[in-house]
Amino acid sequence: MKIKRRNIELAVLFGLIFSIVLSLAHFDAACDDLRNNVLRLHILANSDSDADQDLKLMVRDAILEEAGHLFDGQTQLEDAITVAKDNLDNLTCIANSVIAKNGFLYTARLEIGNSYFENREYDDFTLPAGNYPSLIIKLGKAKGKNWWCVVFPAVCVSAAGEAELSDSTSNESSCIAKSYESYKVRFKVVEIYEEIKRFFS
Repeated sequence: MKIKRRNIELAVLFGLIFSIVLSLAHFDAACDDLRNNVLRLHILANSDSDADQDLKLMVRDAILEEAGHLFDGQTQLEDAITVAKDNLDNLTCIANSVIAKNGFLYTARLEIGNSYFENREYDDFTLPAGNYPSLIIKLGKAKGKNWWCVVFPAVCVSAAGEAELSDSTSNESSCIAKSYESYKVRFKVVEIYEEIKRFFS
């Protein structure tokens, strides 16, 4: 009788674990949908000095002003990335103009790549931890604290609080992003999982 009861308890336990794993796998798939539909801006300052950090923000403002025009009307990530690639020289020129205007001797290097980000809460939604397509701006030695946001869709431009996720994001993914409190534990589990993947990769 005890053995039968124990087997039942083990079956219930394994069933519970299996359902949790399936639920997390489904949630992670929705997180992937979010990761694959935004372009993030990642700016690395030359150093942590006040002057370099201030310059980082000035470069940010100039880039965001231009990005607001470049990505206006774009609805697909692939198109936004193409626009960013086609305008890398122009964006580099803008960043270097800000640097030179403020008397700094180093330059900016821009590229489209992937950057890792932790969970990030915005006014209206949350993005899960993981690797994202990014417009990366390295200032000088790029050894200072970095700054990031979402450049497509235009979350970090002026009307950040009213920004919407890309139309290509599924309704489920969009709902998850906008319901952080309901998924707080799962967001944390995904963040831990992504950190483990980074450690072993």
